Amino acid sequence: MRVAIASVVLTAEDVDFAVEADRLGAHSVWVPEAWGQDALTPLAYLAARTSGIRLGSGIVQVGARTPANLAMAAMSLQTLSGGRFLLGLGTSGPQVMEGWHGVRFASPLAATRETIDIVRRVAAGERLEHHGRVYDLPLPGGPGRAIRSMLPPSPVPIYIAALGPKNLALTGELADGWIGNAFLPEHAADAFLPYLQEGVARAGDGRTLAGLDLLIPVAVEFTDDVDEAAARHARGYAFTIGAMGSKDTNFYNAAFARQGFADDVAAVQDLWLAGRREEAAERVPLDIGLKTNLLGTPAMVKERLRLYRRAGITTLQAKLDGDLQHKIDTLAQLIDLVTEVNEEET
Repeated sequence: MRVAIASVVLTAEDVDFAVEADRLGAHSVWVPEAWGQDALTPLAYLAARTSGIRLGSGIVQVGARTPANLAMAAMSLQTLSGGRFLLGLGTSGPQVMEGWHGVRFASPLAATRETIDIVRRVAAGERLEHHGRVYDLPLPGGPGRAIRSMLPPSPVPIYIAALGPKNLALTGELADGWIGNAFLPEHAADAFLPYLQEGVARAGDGRTLAGLDLLIPVAVEFTDDVDEAAARHARGYAFTIGAMGSKDTNFYNAAFARQGFADDVAAVQDLWLAGRREEAAERVPLDIGLKTNLLGTPAMVKERLRLYRRAGITTLQAKLDGDLQHKIDTLAQLIDLVTEVNEEET
């Protein structure tokens, strides 16, 4: 198991943190993309400021760019970074895709599958010809031609952010890595891994689940006041549960429901949609805040790390708060604890 970081890159301090994470030996830095900062521009900047750390998009939204444009950006980043780029993809949701990008959220699984196929064709140096349900290239009946990239072939590792069973199976079938969320390691064997394994088996090409990089975001906070930290992080989930999707389509809620929180997330969502947001925040179970993150004393965090490792998680994406020195110290302590756990299990 290894440690990555999550980071927006908006200030000089954000850049300094990525540089320090590189120095400490963090595996990768993942830059998010929602409806503010894009994920790829900051990674190009970090490519020039770092030397070893891998650079992940966490995540770019399928449909926000044409697949060929995404392939161009990915190959450009591979070239600029010396092969350190990791392409994290996700479908986002109907509110963002239709409200912000003006793209219908009609066939997200097909769009993901076809985007991966197109990116890999371009990255392999093949002429781009693809005739699918979502994308038809070249467009029929016109002057378009099947074109090969002007850049030399450059393989791009692809990660999929997946929560639902069908998308998890697609990840197991096609991706190099999985970006999870709403994840409690106690329930990995029931709520997530069987669907990934289903996709691995469907691929029929010798793939194994062990060959997939399983990456889970976790807030990390060393503290003696565990109850306060758990409550604070639980409250933070009210927006995720209440607003990150429609009443009928919320992938986070479905994932929590598979892990035993169906009644809880339904109640939180109802309160949020009714405008009772403080009550919604209070209604989020403390276990959601505590067990999806690494909170507590070093001994407590170390015990949680053992659970993640035994669940098969290979990369922990640390989300850290505080000033620069605090984040550096927390990251260094986390890396030391992960190293100790890895040594225990070998």
